[in-house]
Amino acid sequence: MPHVVTLVAAPGALDPALPAACRAALQALGATPGTPDWLSPGEAADIPYTDAPPAQATAAIRAALGDAPVDVIAQPAEGRRKRLLVADMDSTIVTSETLDEIAAFAGLKDQIAAITRRSMNGELDFRQALVARVAMLKGLDVGALDATWAATEMMPGAAELVGTMRAHGAVCCLASGGFTFFTGRVAERLGFHHHVSNTLLIEDGHLTGGVAEPIFDRGAKLSTLTRLAAENGLPMAATLAVGDGANDLDMIGAAGLGVAFRAKPLVAATAPARVDHGDLTALLFAQGYRRAAFRVG
Repeated sequence: MPHVVTLVAAPGALDPALPAACRAALQALGATPGTPDWLSPGEAADIPYTDAPPAQATAAIRAALGDAPVDVIAQPAEGRRKRLLVADMDSTIVTSETLDEIAAFAGLKDQIAAITRRSMNGELDFRQALVARVAMLKGLDVGALDATWAATEMMPGAAELVGTMRAHGAVCCLASGGFTFFTGRVAERLGFHHHVSNTLLIEDGHLTGGVAEPIFDRGAKLSTLTRLAAENGLPMAATLAVGDGANDLDMIGAAGLGVAFRAKPLVAATAPARVDHGDLTALLFAQGYRRAAFRVG
């Protein structure tokens, strides 16, 4: 069948009766659903189908599921396993916003976090918001970076996402509006092939309040996706991009599978696919991987 819809929930939370309700919703659209295929019992299932565009199928199934904590990703079945991953870092691959956490050491976390939220929801220009936030940290001891890194946690499913895609030959890149101090360490820990981000300027062991040019922004994320696809001889259909903020929207929209992960309202409403309930392994289920095939490292 030309299309597939993947249902994903927290482990054990996917009611075995829900695929039947989804099949009924597809039939009501005039589509022909196939037999559900459980990728992980109680957690993820595929339903192949014909005769309905993915966006229409997704909307119908979400309506049928109501408030059930289940993610729904519909897409063409052919080529669903991607060969390039470009992922945002803050609040996507790691659980925190690292700039906000650095600001805590200057007593400015709440003030800076408020700017971050507005920037990530598209209410403020990313470049201007980044420059303004970093300027507020002028004079901060670089020890704050080490302390922030020590407290940084990986998002559940991040290690499996990168490890599994690498094991199957995909190129993995971390593309962040954050800072190389963190992206380099995250890339090394999880096995990303590449990382690109911004560089904080430091003199005499303290932040200068500046960021090196050029700023790695929304357009640079899209350029990274298209450049890596071209360098690896891949069509855009073979790419996956994931993020949570407005500066991720261009790359999410251009990727073969673009996913808003636990995203800000603007991003969740705009992205072709979204994950609100599952962890990052939802992106593996969306590619048809079974839990037994997941790898770490």
